[in-house]
Amino acid sequence: MDDSRCGWAGPEPIYIAYHDSEWGVPEWDSRALWEKLILDGFQAGLSWITILKKRENFRAAFEGFHPEVIAGWGEAEVTRLLGDAGIIRHRGKIEATITNARAYLEIEDFAKWCWEYVDGSPLQNRWEAMAEVPAYTPLSERMSKDLKKAGFRFCGPTIVYAWMQAVGMVNDHLTECPRHAVCAGMATSA
Repeated sequence: MDDSRCGWAGPEPIYIAYHDSEWGVPEWDSRALWEKLILDGFQAGLSWITILKKRENFRAAFEGFHPEVIAGWGEAEVTRLLGDAGIIRHRGKIEATITNARAYLEIEDFAKWCWEYVDGSPLQNRWEAMAEVPAYTPLSERMSKDLKKAGFRFCGPTIVYAWMQAVGMVNDHLTECPRHAVCAGMATSA
């Protein structure tokens, strides 16, 4: 990769690796989609690099982000997580993760449900500058409302749009970024 990558990736190796190998790659696995939505919720009010640096700690603390396990959690697990310095210790976000696990289990096929918002194929945007990339869109507003109706929390339109970018539902790599074409080439459903 060279200097033509998206400017948000910055100079930090962890950010560059994330940009160059994960961000914008279409994710078709329901559990992985859910994990990424939860992590985007934890990012609210913080920088994404904070989450990236703590991601493995989150995976350990939340036992691999298996909704079937987390849905059964209660106050004992919330208390345990509030004492875990390896994650973001925010009661509301921790409790939302448990609530979101229960909501996830109510949706028969989460991946299919999510990808229907883009007709099963990533939207291909053609931005030339970071200033053009929106923080949210009418589509992320609609999806946010529907997630909330389904019982999810910490899923406002900005969080949802960041998540849609991360999981490749929208290709928001700048057109000059080499990853734009790579991700566009992955635009087929599983």
